[in-house]
Amino acid sequence: MSEQSRRPRRPAKPYRRPQRDPVRILAFEALRAVDERDAYANLVLPPLLRKAREKEGPEKFDGRDAALATELVYGTLRRQGTYDAIIAECVDRPLREVDPPVLDVLSLGVHQLLGTRIPSHAAVSASVELARVVLGDGRAKFVNAVLRKVTQDDLDGWIAKVAPPYDEDPEDHLAVVHSHPRWVVSALWDSLGGGRAGIEELLAADNERPEVTLVARPGRATAEELLGEEAAVRGRWSPYAVRLTEGGEPGAVTAVQEGRAGVQDEGSQLVALALANVPVEGPDEKWLDGCAGPGGKAALLAALAAERGAVLLASEKQPHRAGLVAKALRGNPGPYQVIAADGTRPPWRPGTFDRVLMDVPCTGLGALRRRPEARWRRRPEDLDNFGPLQRALLRTAIDSVRVGGVVGYATCSPHLAETRAVVQDVLKQRPETELVDARPLLPGVPELGEGPDVQLWPHRHGTDAMYLALIRRTG
Repeated sequence: MSEQSRRPRRPAKPYRRPQRDPVRILAFEALRAVDERDAYANLVLPPLLRKAREKEGPEKFDGRDAALATELVYGTLRRQGTYDAIIAECVDRPLREVDPPVLDVLSLGVHQLLGTRIPSHAAVSASVELARVVLGDGRAKFVNAVLRKVTQDDLDGWIAKVAPPYDEDPEDHLAVVHSHPRWVVSALWDSLGGGRAGIEELLAADNERPEVTLVARPGRATAEELLGEEAAVRGRWSPYAVRLTEGGEPGAVTAVQEGRAGVQDEGSQLVALALANVPVEGPDEKWLDGCAGPGGKAALLAALAAERGAVLLASEKQPHRAGLVAKALRGNPGPYQVIAADGTRPPWRPGTFDRVLMDVPCTGLGALRRRPEARWRRRPEDLDNFGPLQRALLRTAIDSVRVGGVVGYATCSPHLAETRAVVQDVLKQRPETELVDARPLLPGVPELGEGPDVQLWPHRHGTDAMYLALIRRTG
């Protein structure tokens, strides 16, 4: 018998069950829903958090758990492009060959390592435990090996390694550094009009967590009432806006629960206010919101119309979204009507309305800070699909307004192909129209450009990148 065979064998390590971490499991589930079902995090996360708060025992969430889960989901989605480039440097295969669930666990781990203050050892350990729970022990070893490579540098160090130099390829450099697809960087840069500082500020603003902004619906609530809420401050530009700082929960606000106030970005409020306040020639009794879903602008317009004795017709093509509009308008102090109708084939007669808002479907590139996953879903060819619809809806809006009335064309995208190009193309064929300078109708708002249209920006105005052109029908 050899010496080696006489040595006592070391006892095998007993199997240890993986430690369940409810916060990270919930974050992983949210990311899988975004990836597998093309869901949006802002729609998926709230019900998951609500369910976690209702649980009993160790998996019940408190406020800190909810805040961490939210940061993990949104932080990972916002920086996905940067993190993918870093992970690609740390794996031994093309990134497309890494199973998507594994990539989600890795991305969550990288965000904890490079985007939070969680200590490195805790971030790696928690990610490996998550992998053991949701992927199994074999792939957990792969996660452990990759994340240990990531710990060898900080975010700035990794970016220096994986991003091409700005002087060699400025768009690709900005795409990696600020986690935007290259084509989006190029489009936003064109809309801004050049200059490195502006585009860097805009891309950085897209990766900041936006404040929750409320709107006090006129005749039903006031900004002063909302300012009584904890951590509430006045909006920057809209007299009806109140911002909840420090992650305030809008669902806990009584006026929001009762429908007297709502969650609405200040840029959207400004668009509605500008249309409501632009002078019209003649009567001012019939207003139209031609793409009303999900109802934020319609609710504000209906309340403003009621104060003046006017009536709002809110039209939305999709029946389920028309239902959301009806819910938003419920309790409005004056008369209104909600219908499900195709705005390109409207059931109303031409020349019916005094004011028309057409907030058209678009790529949503102006709201990337709220829907970070949208930047990875959109493709340049989407513009070809939206363009004809946007032009058709604007033509309908002009047909629908009477002579002397005004149309507001709005998008939540700053892409020139969805903003000025649409307006210019349609107005070339409609000599009976003229552009109205929208800038005076946003009093106090700086840096509105040369006009007559208006483009808002997250980095300049703290709003979504809303676009507005006001068009008067003259004949």
